Amino acid sequence: MIPPESLPSHHRVPYPRAALHGIQRMLGTIRGRITIAFLVTSTITATLGLSAATSIRRADELVSRTFDNSLMSINYARAAAADFAGMRAADARRWTTADAAMRSALNQRIAALRQSYKESLEIAVDRAQSVRASRAAVAVAGEVEEWLGARLKLSDGPGQEAAWAALDRHAVAAEENFDLLINYTAGDGFTYRQEARAVVARETMLNLIGTLIAILLSGTVAYALGRRIIRPLADASQVASRIAAGDLSGDIPAGSADEVGRLLASMEVMRNNIRSAMEQEVAQRVTAEAHLADALETSQEGIVVVNADGHVALTNGQAESYLGVDAGSIPPGTTVAQLAAAASDPTNLAHALLRPADRHDEHRLSDGRWLRIGRSRTLDGGFMAVCSDITLLKDQEARLVSTNLRLDTALDNMSQGLCLFDAEGRLTVVNRRYFEIFDLPPDSQILGLTQAKLVGLGGIAALGREVALTGPDGTIKGRDLKHLKNGRIIAISHKAVAGGGMVATYEDVTERRQAEARIAFMARHDVLTGLPNRTVFVERINEALAHLGRGSRFSVLCLDLDRFKEVNDTLGHPVGDALLRAVAERLGACVREVDTVARLGGDEFAIILTDIHRPDDAAVLARRIVEVISTPYNLDGHLVSVGVSIGICFAPGDGTSCDKLLKNADVALYRAKADGRGTWRFFEIDMDIRLQARRALELDLREALANGEFQLHYQPIYDFRARRIGGFEALVRWQHPTRGLVPPGEFITIAEEIGLIVPLGTWCLKTACEEAMRWPDGIKVAVNVSAVQFRDEIVVASVREALAASRLPPARLELEITESVLLKDNVATLATLHALRRLGVRIAMDDFGTGYSSLSYLRSFPFDKIKIDQSFVRDITPASDSGLIVRAVIGLGASLGMRTTGEGIETQTQFDRLQAEGCDEGQGYLIAKPGPAATVPEVIARWSDTRSRPARAVA
Repeated sequence: MIPPESLPSHHRVPYPRAALHGIQRMLGTIRGRITIAFLVTSTITATLGLSAATSIRRADELVSRTFDNSLMSINYARAAAADFAGMRAADARRWTTADAAMRSALNQRIAALRQSYKESLEIAVDRAQSVRASRAAVAVAGEVEEWLGARLKLSDGPGQEAAWAALDRHAVAAEENFDLLINYTAGDGFTYRQEARAVVARETMLNLIGTLIAILLSGTVAYALGRRIIRPLADASQVASRIAAGDLSGDIPAGSADEVGRLLASMEVMRNNIRSAMEQEVAQRVTAEAHLADALETSQEGIVVVNADGHVALTNGQAESYLGVDAGSIPPGTTVAQLAAAASDPTNLAHALLRPADRHDEHRLSDGRWLRIGRSRTLDGGFMAVCSDITLLKDQEARLVSTNLRLDTALDNMSQGLCLFDAEGRLTVVNRRYFEIFDLPPDSQILGLTQAKLVGLGGIAALGREVALTGPDGTIKGRDLKHLKNGRIIAISHKAVAGGGMVATYEDVTERRQAEARIAFMARHDVLTGLPNRTVFVERINEALAHLGRGSRFSVLCLDLDRFKEVNDTLGHPVGDALLRAVAERLGACVREVDTVARLGGDEFAIILTDIHRPDDAAVLARRIVEVISTPYNLDGHLVSVGVSIGICFAPGDGTSCDKLLKNADVALYRAKADGRGTWRFFEIDMDIRLQARRALELDLREALANGEFQLHYQPIYDFRARRIGGFEALVRWQHPTRGLVPPGEFITIAEEIGLIVPLGTWCLKTACEEAMRWPDGIKVAVNVSAVQFRDEIVVASVREALAASRLPPARLELEITESVLLKDNVATLATLHALRRLGVRIAMDDFGTGYSSLSYLRSFPFDKIKIDQSFVRDITPASDSGLIVRAVIGLGASLGMRTTGEGIETQTQFDRLQAEGCDEGQGYLIAKPGPAATVPEVIARWSDTRSRPARAVA
């Protein structure tokens, strides 16, 4: 655009006219109208904002005058009044005191208050907002000065009544003027406050009126703007919607000169162009359809042309009959989907045309006619369907297919192989399953072959008798099971058919027979080892018992592996299972084929040794089994060693029933285990008696703890160096209600085997700690701990709970263990011992010298004490081997910093000898027998005298 200043002078438009012209142009556009409306609204908003700001500023000034001037003037006036009152009070005190120093101080006080009074009064006068307040302040100043002058005229002499009266008069006048000053100032503040409220009310009303006017003006502007913009836009939108909907007949309103007017004019041109183009297209289409209809009406094929949008473009009379409509009744623009929806018959051709299909498709109408529908794509993306009537052809095909389908379905769904031979012995029908059973290729051409040729192909040659399929009467009766060379088991059935020939069925029953065999085997054999189980073993014993009348004898051997649980616990169950399988193999190698080896469960095995002539036959077998089973095993890189204990009984001497023989063999096995394991024992009558007694004792033992039948007896431990009792060893006793006092040797082992030792040991710990708390300080209590308690790893918790419950100092508790504790899981046991040591208790090795006595135990764990077994103390003499061993153990303990205790002291000689060898402690019947807790104080008192001698102590 060329700027006006660059135009020639005769082309330039005067500036006012140019500005007016620009405004008119702006008002003629939508953008200009919106801009003008925005400016008007902004002006109104700015005017309201300026008015509100002015009102707020005026109100602020009035408020400031009220609070800043009036309130401050009042405060300083009161301060001046307070200073004057202070001056009067100080002057009064001055006349009442005779102290010169006090009078001087009061004079200074009055001077200071006078200065403060003057400053406060000046500020009050400066902040006063009225003449009357200022006059009251001047009066106050005058009266105060008069009071000060009258004060100076006073003296201590007589005749001062007039001076004092003048002084009081001026003071009263000053106070009255002070009150006037304060009241005038407060009245001025109230006046300005009222004025401020009036200003705020007035300005608020003005702002409300202005806001209402602004809203009305804004609404007027918006209304005018809407009439000039929204109405034309609505007309344009309505015209566009009609054109888009295909309505080209409506009138288009005339628009103004703005953008909307130009848009309406453009829409009118577009509408006219579209109307002209559509009219031409319709004329051409009508002509084309007429020519196409004339060409297709005589066709025997039904033709349907569908465009890309799914609209039916063309149909002939034949197609309309297939569609079930009258000729020429399909409206233009009708879609195939509409035809399908209008047809109540689901087999209508329209439904077939909706389905996605290949180039050729077949469809059946509801009247039974069959159509072959061929489709071809058209250039516009639609398709043309040619429908031919193939009803006659489909009927013939259906009959043939139905026959073949029934036969094929029956044959292919049979689980048996089937062969149908005609009267001449030729194969006429065979199914798929037959090929699968005899491993024939699926494409084998065997139809028409004779039976002899089938044998040559290998199809039935493996059956062994199919070369003579028919008997004299032409039939084969029954059902045979045959084993093929490939391992399959086939059930064969033959049957003659009417008119000659035969049908044969072949069923593969391999898996069924194998499953039956597996089930039968698993029901009678051990899954892990494959050996016969208890059921088979009992049957074999009963069979052997049935043959006893013929003079044959047999023996039953019950075997139990020694240390098998240790293998399971240390190396895991997989290694334990492998060990059981290896033991089963070795046992099978030790017996004859006529003998029976069975696994009864766990690590228990049993053997039936048949046809024996003397007991030594069973002993020879037992010796061989012990040697073979004890040979180490190499399992998954682990070298494993186990033993075996064997119990043997004979039939009929030891029993004539299966239960009796197994029971007696088990009793003999128990005796073998009790005699040290790794051996065998024959059944004896006394064994059963002892076993019954043991079982009765076991039953009583299970109830003893709950019934409170256990007691603790305490045997003193003498300290050779301190020459007094240093502690007691707690020994459990069982007071049976009928048997009396049962020795520990008879029930401790049973308690360990049945698992009762754990709760019993916990009870002993708790009871011993509670009793020890009643003893003098420094007296220790020793409690024996079983190896089973270490194995269950609960001894640490038991000790902690016993100490906590009794509050016994840990240093006073001593736990005694044997070397057998360290033999099992040495690492875990040492960890438990260290945990006990951290609790603060003392650890002693009991019966040292009777077991392995491995010095590595003393090196791996620092025991606090070594207890020398009584077997060495009993035979102690200076020159005996026992004496040398005792001396060595005492020296070893001294070197390692461990105390030594000699057990089993029964004579004065033993006592003196141990003391001379440097033993730290001793215990035995010479000192005192174990006794109840009530005897402890008497024992301590008897040995408390350091001059006492053992000979005197033993009564």
